[in-house]
Amino acid sequence: MRFTKMQGIGNDYIYIDGSKEQIDDIPKLSIELSDRHFGIGGDGIIMVNPSDKADCAMDIYNADGSRAQMCGNGIRCVAKYAKDHGMVDGNVVRIETLSGIKTVNILENKGNSATVRVDMGAPMLSPPDMPADFEGDRIINETLEVGKVKYKVTCVSMGNPHCVIFMEDDINSLEIERLGPLFENHERFPERINTEFVNVLDDSTLSMRVWERGSCETMACGTGACAVLVAAVLNDKAKREAAIRLKGGSLDILWDEKDGHVYMTGEARKVFDGEI
Repeated sequence: MRFTKMQGIGNDYIYIDGSKEQIDDIPKLSIELSDRHFGIGGDGIIMVNPSDKADCAMDIYNADGSRAQMCGNGIRCVAKYAKDHGMVDGNVVRIETLSGIKTVNILENKGNSATVRVDMGAPMLSPPDMPADFEGDRIINETLEVGKVKYKVTCVSMGNPHCVIFMEDDINSLEIERLGPLFENHERFPERINTEFVNVLDDSTLSMRVWERGSCETMACGTGACAVLVAAVLNDKAKREAAIRLKGGSLDILWDEKDGHVYMTGEARKVFDGEI
C-alpha cells in the first residue's frame, strides 16, 4: 500500500488515496499504522476519497480507530495532497467532510510546504451540537466539576466538539495526561469531547494545549484552535482575530463578524511518501 505522511504544525496523519487503495478494515489499520513504535506513526489515517459533491472527500480515523468528523490541520494537508496529485487544477479546493463541504484556498505551494486558508464555517454553540448535557442554549463560562475540582468551561463545535478552559496557571506544567481523559470521558459528554487548556497572553495571542478524543495529547488541533478563539471572544478575552500558539506551531484564526464564519490559516507540509 502506498501512503503519504503529512503534518500541519505537528498534527500528523497517514494520507491514503482511496481511489487506488482498497482497505477492508480502516479502523483496525489506523490502530496498527498509527503506532509510533511498531507502525508508521501518526495521529491517525486520513483517506482522500473521490466525491460526487466536491473535488475530493476526507475520511478521518483517529489513532484508536474511532472516526472523526473534521480535522482543521488535516484538511489543509488534504488540499495540498489534492493539488500535488492533480485532483484539482486551481488553488481553490472544495473538500467533502462529515461536517459538510469546506472551501480551502492554497495561498502558496512550494515544494513540500504550502500555506493554506480554510473556511471552517460558523461555530455551533448549542448543547445538542456537542452533544453535551447542559441546560440553556449556550455553554459559556459554565461550571463543570472534574476530578472533584470545579472548572469554568465554554463549549464550541467546529464540526467536532470542544471544551475550552481558560487557566491562570501555566499550561506547560499542566498534568494533561491525568486531566485529559477525565474531561474526554465526562458523563456530560456522551460522545466524548476534545479539550483545550488555554493561557491568554494578550488580546491577540493565546497559547493552548489540546487533549483530543481518541488520540490523547497532540501537537496541534486546527478545529481546537478555532474553538479557542470563538470561546475567547465569547468570554471577552480576545479580539476576533488572533494567533493561537500550539505545541507544534502557530495558527492565525479569524472569526469574521460579517459572515460569522471562522477562517484558519496555517502550514501544510508533506513529510515523505512511503510503501508498507
